[in-house]
Amino acid sequence: MASAIDPALFAKNLPNLKLNDGTEIPFIAYGLGTANYKGPSSKPFDQKIVDSTVTAIKAGFTHLDGAEVYGNEEELGAAIKAAGVPREKLYIVTKYNPKPLTDKETVEDAFALSLKKLGVDRVDLYLIHHPFWEGVTDEQLQSRWAEVEAIQKSGRATTIGVSNYLKPHLEATLKTATIKPAINQIEFHPYLQHNTANGIDLVQFHHDNGIAVSAYAPLTPLVRAPGGPVDAVYNKLAAKYSVAAGDVGLRWVIDAGIVALTTSGSKERLQKYLPSLSSFKLTPDEVAEISAAGHDTHYRAFWQTTFAADDRS
Repeated sequence: MASAIDPALFAKNLPNLKLNDGTEIPFIAYGLGTANYKGPSSKPFDQKIVDSTVTAIKAGFTHLDGAEVYGNEEELGAAIKAAGVPREKLYIVTKYNPKPLTDKETVEDAFALSLKKLGVDRVDLYLIHHPFWEGVTDEQLQSRWAEVEAIQKSGRATTIGVSNYLKPHLEATLKTATIKPAINQIEFHPYLQHNTANGIDLVQFHHDNGIAVSAYAPLTPLVRAPGGPVDAVYNKLAAKYSVAAGDVGLRWVIDAGIVALTTSGSKERLQKYLPSLSSFKLTPDEVAEISAAGHDTHYRAFWQTTFAADDRS
């Protein structure tokens, strides 16, 4: 397995994805959720999160995916400072955590606090984390999106988007949006491809409307639902390309034109990710083979209480 990044292969196999606002987003991101999730801000500062994030940055990860609800924006900010990489070379993401309507905090209030914790004066991408607050209506989706548009217009968020939105949420938002969401971050992997029995293909809807997709939990078949039908395909292709099965899982996402988020607490694994991922590409037939292998198996790693067990939305 490759131990260093070949610049030519990296540029060829891991280029940036161009968004509908003309900006570009790196195809692979280091996620501050899951393994780095801290939760309530009352928990003490966690140096381990800082150290892991610095390791990721020094291993070549420039796309850093954070969120208010992860409770670790201060740690992400400390890592950005400690890594010593120029700000203009980093792609920093954070997300607004929608509050109950009884809470008087505005999106602007939450965003200003996020910037303070991160120690930066702007982020590259700001997302609404989910559309599932109690009693949500189309009008509320639209008004909150308008607040996010105002933040972009202020220059403090270069690009804006959403997360965990389904087709109805996107349709409602698009009805009044003056700025189209650039991206929707969703759980996406071979066991949750969002193509349902009633004909809704969420990814295709994004393509049709010029909205990019980023995938969290892309390695769910390996880490949360092992033993399923994609394992054999992953292992076969891992042997073919002399990489790990997880690398094949990430390339399946990337080679489908979708941004992939990943994380790890292992320094060794973080250092291997980018050399491995830039050393190969899956063919269209191999992407299709993995898609077909996972199509009839359903597993959702997150938001399980929000969806019925058989809901593939």
